[in-house]
Amino acid sequence: MDPTLEAHEQAEVAHLGAAGRASETLAGRRNLLQLIQLRWLAVAGQLATILAVHFLLAIRLPLVEMLTLLGALTLFNVASWLHSRSGRDVSNGALFGGVLIDVAVLSGQLYYSGGITNPFCFLFLLQIAVGTVLLRPAYIWAMVFIASVSFMTLTHVYRPVALPDVDVPALSVHFIGGLLLCFLLNAVLLVVFMHRIVRNLRQRDASLAKLRQRAAEEEHIVRMGLLASGAAHELGTPLATLSVILGDWARMAPFAGDPELREEIEEMQLQLKRCKTIVSGILLSAGEARGEAPAQTHLHAFLDELVAQWRRTRPAKALHFEAQNLPDLPMFSDFALRQMVDNVLDNALEACPDGEITLRAELEQDGEVLALTVLDKGPGFAPEMLERFGKPYQSSKGKPGGGLGLFLSVNVARSLGGKIEARNRWEGGAEVGMRLPLSSLSVQRQSPSLKDKRGR
Repeated sequence: MDPTLEAHEQAEVAHLGAAGRASETLAGRRNLLQLIQLRWLAVAGQLATILAVHFLLAIRLPLVEMLTLLGALTLFNVASWLHSRSGRDVSNGALFGGVLIDVAVLSGQLYYSGGITNPFCFLFLLQIAVGTVLLRPAYIWAMVFIASVSFMTLTHVYRPVALPDVDVPALSVHFIGGLLLCFLLNAVLLVVFMHRIVRNLRQRDASLAKLRQRAAEEEHIVRMGLLASGAAHELGTPLATLSVILGDWARMAPFAGDPELREEIEEMQLQLKRCKTIVSGILLSAGEARGEAPAQTHLHAFLDELVAQWRRTRPAKALHFEAQNLPDLPMFSDFALRQMVDNVLDNALEACPDGEITLRAELEQDGEVLALTVLDKGPGFAPEMLERFGKPYQSSKGKPGGGLGLFLSVNVARSLGGKIEARNRWEGGAEVGMRLPLSSLSVQRQSPSLKDKRGR
């Protein structure tokens, strides 16, 4: 892989966690700015209403008290604007505090201007609507409670406004009760339905983000596939040359007569054969092989051959294989599937080179899912590794290209309709589970078109 491209990918992935936190901070700051803009509209609207009622309609209001409240709200909004410009984080609790200030100022203005008899008392619903959009559920219901208490208090505690030439009768208890019930009903319905709408929008945004992430990963895989295919073509000639040279050495008298040298040559031939098998598998996965098509086999034979091949080509022999009540279903011997399991086993071997590794195969979900579980007794995964499990270049090995094996394995499982999950075991070590639907592996359960496509 191009070192420049790899460095770019590593830098990009390294900043994903910080980018997530930065996006939350940015969202909080934007919500604060929205609240500031709405508050400026409230300040302008209240000022215009107070002056119009007092001077144009000749309804005497306590101007000093009401304008003092308005001035305090203005100062608070200026302080909020300065906070938004400081670059500091804006928590949901800070937004909740800002909305409470708005409710308190509105309650004070209504107290000085007739309380529940003021037609602007239903502006509390606007505050609840704003809180529903900006706040978390716990804060939203706290907001409903505080606004309802303020509304209820204003039914009894307020300064009446003297209307010229109008005889205002006292509000009956039944009217006040109905008004309060109407307010509570509107507040609850507003919160429930707006919260559902906001939740749906957030789920949609999260789904779109996942789709974009998946598209980026698939593009990354295509890029690596092209590089791997090209490298496989280029490696074919030198591997063939090495195979011929080793065959000649094996027949030469100085090497054939020395048991130690002959053993080393056989080991080199074995490893060279493994390299040629890997290259052939890469070309086969890319659809460029001109040799035999993927062969049909059975589940037991596939797993037994996979385990035997892994034991034969790895220095460690401590691989314990457990198969529990597995049906011997016909399936395709898929190179990508082999490579997926090999990658997970190789990672377990690197984490626990001297300990025993266990591969467990069983059926789950009423026999519809094949579960392959790899257990090791190593140090386990770091918390940050579990959070970013299966992402490219997420590795604790500290070497270039680390983490690509698990990244490719996760995407192979996903392409088969399955998934790979990891966790740390309470008794120590790590557990990586590969869960694949049997419908994507079994010959009998696949559609004829898929069989023809894979068979060719």
